[in-house]
Amino acid sequence: MNTDSIFNIQTEDEFNAAALAVFKFQYTNNLVYQEFCNHLNKNIVSVTHYTDIPFLPIQFFKSKKVLIQNATPEITFSSSGTTGTVTSKHYVSSVQVYIDSYLKGFKYFYGDIRAYCVLALLPSYLEREGSSLIYMADDLIKKSEHPDSGFYLNNIEALVAKLQALEKKGAKVLLIGVSFALLDVAEQYNLNLKNTIVMETGGMKGRRKELIREELHQELQKGFGVSKIHSEYGMTELLSQAYSKGNGIFNTPPWMKILTRDPEDPLTLQAIGKTGGINVIDLANVNSCAFIATQDLGKVHQDNSFEIIGRFDNSDIRGCNLLVL
Repeated sequence: MNTDSIFNIQTEDEFNAAALAVFKFQYTNNLVYQEFCNHLNKNIVSVTHYTDIPFLPIQFFKSKKVLIQNATPEITFSSSGTTGTVTSKHYVSSVQVYIDSYLKGFKYFYGDIRAYCVLALLPSYLEREGSSLIYMADDLIKKSEHPDSGFYLNNIEALVAKLQALEKKGAKVLLIGVSFALLDVAEQYNLNLKNTIVMETGGMKGRRKELIREELHQELQKGFGVSKIHSEYGMTELLSQAYSKGNGIFNTPPWMKILTRDPEDPLTLQAIGKTGGINVIDLANVNSCAFIATQDLGKVHQDNSFEIIGRFDNSDIRGCNLLVL
């Protein structure tokens, strides 16, 4: 299926038409998704709007090969997990679609990547294979074409020296990092960065106590000397990302949409402004599944922006578990 039209969506009607086309394609060609839809008595005839489309529980990526028929994966991304846990696997048949999605998404919110020096502080991701975030960060580093762009593992001192040197030059910097590693920097140093975007990708990854977003961002703002902390919302099972430029309010690119479902009834969508389970439509994910029910809790606002409030614990996702075949 051609993705060119997906990346050119501009209106709600165009989004709806593209979502229905992707649904028909995936219902016809993705047997795991088709079986799930049939289980709910949903099919091409009964789905007439994107709000009718069934959302596949994200747990399927742990137990099934969620991929259209006759597609050969070019790369397989896997989620992080503690020892002994089953990780999600996302079989990606076209790496170019992933590249197109994150480059166009970044440009939509932040402009040309070549305007930035990209520094990535992603130790927990660098230490394992199969991370889609590392793939994206590595490509952004390369495409920035800045001589100082690069990865940092645990060498915080070198990162801080680089940030300070770039600050003196007035260079525009994007520092993208996992929360616990950024906190390590913020607690050890007292920086005053005027030209740096600090972007957290979430997660303490078991390294530190989880903090609510307000606490985390307050600590990071203080340590880095910035007025806002930016955030990236993405996951192994998706090919697109949402971004927040502060206060934990995220926006999606035009080919991505967030809906919320009733925590007690996963087949019922919530009204705008009510807290519920996060459902993601990611139309770039055309050769896998574009309609995913995540384990995140959040709310969508009137302008289609959204915030993440937390996660379901295992006892709370019974509604989703009922749908896992």
